[in-house]
Amino acid sequence: MIIKTVDRATAHIYDNLCQAYEAEFSPLTHKHPNADGLFAKDTLLEGNITGYLALNDDIPAGLAAIKQQDHHDFEVCEFYVVPVFRRHKLGQRFAAALFDQMSGNWQIKQIEGADQAIAFWRSVINTYTSGQFLEENYTDPYWGAVTRQTFKAH
Repeated sequence: MIIKTVDRATAHIYDNLCQAYEAEFSPLTHKHPNADGLFAKDTLLEGNITGYLALNDDIPAGLAAIKQQDHHDFEVCEFYVVPVFRRHKLGQRFAAALFDQMSGNWQIKQIEGADQAIAFWRSVINTYTSGQFLEENYTDPYWGAVTRQTFKAH
């Protein structure tokens, strides 16, 4: 797996994967595509938000949008692994590589009803931190009720 930072040359790949991500979560977000069949993105790659692509044998396999709130505070805003690459630890390796690259305080939130995402993040963070993380129910100003994990990456 190779991780690339999204730039002008790869922005279209990120945008294409975002459509699959938004469609997958549409039953929970209640979002509908527009007249062209496209979903609006919740997180734009601008300011302090950087996009990343995970490539598996040069095939786009996943995306992440990471918000850097200050030098050592990070939030996973978006994270998606193409279904065919799931269950092969690609998502876990992708997340761990991002945590290793950006040491500091992290938070990750999953919307209510995203049970598979909650289980995924619990497993990933538990493995990464050897169980040293906090999980809580949290009311997010944008998403409402979410499950939130916080931890420190080394």
